[in-house]
Amino acid sequence: MNDLVPLELYFPVFINIFLFLILFTLLHTGLLKIDDQKNVNFINAVGYVLIVFLILYLGQRPLSGKYFGDMRTYTRYFNWYSNGGEILGTKDIFFHIYMKTLSYVVSLHTFFTICAALYIYPLYRISKKLFNQYWYYAFVMFAVSFSFYTYGVNGIRNGVATSLFLLAVSNHKNKVFMGIFFWLSVSFHTTMFLPVIAFLVTYLYNNPKMYLKGWLVCIPLSLLMGSVWITLFSSLGFADDRLSGYLTGQAEEGTFSSTGFRWDFLFHSAFAVFAGWYFVYKKNYVDKLYFQLLNTYLICNGFWVLVIRANFSNRFAYLSWFMMGLVIIYPFLKEQFFKNHHLMIGKVMLIYFSFTYLMFYLYS
Repeated sequence: MNDLVPLELYFPVFINIFLFLILFTLLHTGLLKIDDQKNVNFINAVGYVLIVFLILYLGQRPLSGKYFGDMRTYTRYFNWYSNGGEILGTKDIFFHIYMKTLSYVVSLHTFFTICAALYIYPLYRISKKLFNQYWYYAFVMFAVSFSFYTYGVNGIRNGVATSLFLLAVSNHKNKVFMGIFFWLSVSFHTTMFLPVIAFLVTYLYNNPKMYLKGWLVCIPLSLLMGSVWITLFSSLGFADDRLSGYLTGQAEEGTFSSTGFRWDFLFHSAFAVFAGWYFVYKKNYVDKLYFQLLNTYLICNGFWVLVIRANFSNRFAYLSWFMMGLVIIYPFLKEQFFKNHHLMIGKVMLIYFSFTYLMFYLYS
């Protein structure tokens, strides 16, 4: 267990380590070309150290419900199972089977460390699979995303479920593998029905220009008819009772789930939308998988825009936000669009991270 960092400083230390890393990466992008062997050696060495650091820092955190949200709930589940308790409920059944199995063979903090590894390794895997020696840039974009830390220490099974989804996508050419990991993703957290269905829809229709227009239309529809969409989707149940509960439930004091039309969150969501619009319209970029990722993001985020006033709508936002960094950085790592392309990558990483950094200090 990590007792070196005081609980109240756990996230500030985390976010400021990344501030240093982003600034150092920016300096590197200005000094070396992306394919310079010195750069390749640097990003790979730092990248692997970063993976180990994240797994241990998140996984070996001290026990605290105050600073790490649902950690106490997971602790109660784990202790129940380690004492021979029966499976609790039928929702997210695979996660409970996984927890019960581990409770017999590992300690509580080892369990949280394994969860952190399951959360982080797929982010490395999809980055490596898609971008080979330049995987570091995509991986860091995942790690500096606004919700990355929260779903590593609080919404743990939701975080693992999204990473299993990305692991499935990283093997999209192997449909059997992809199907198995889509199933595992949903079994860990049933809200993953939305991105899984959205990704499958892109096999039927994959024109990003239409999805971009559809996302824009969602904004006035939400402003004019927000309560209608909340009522409609909650009445339909939309996959399970938890999703309906997120729409109609009362937000607890102290949770980051305030209601109203969240222009700050919409602004954040628009980063990926703008990136998609720029590469599709301005650069005429064509890549089937990129279109699928972008369109999946637009479908999921468009759904969130419609119900943006609902309590806990931030949980719906995460169903698209978890892939935002990938959607933004993907074209940069596939083709060279700018004269100082490597420096542009560094600037994009800094701008993207800046939202996470500023939101923490504005809302803390």
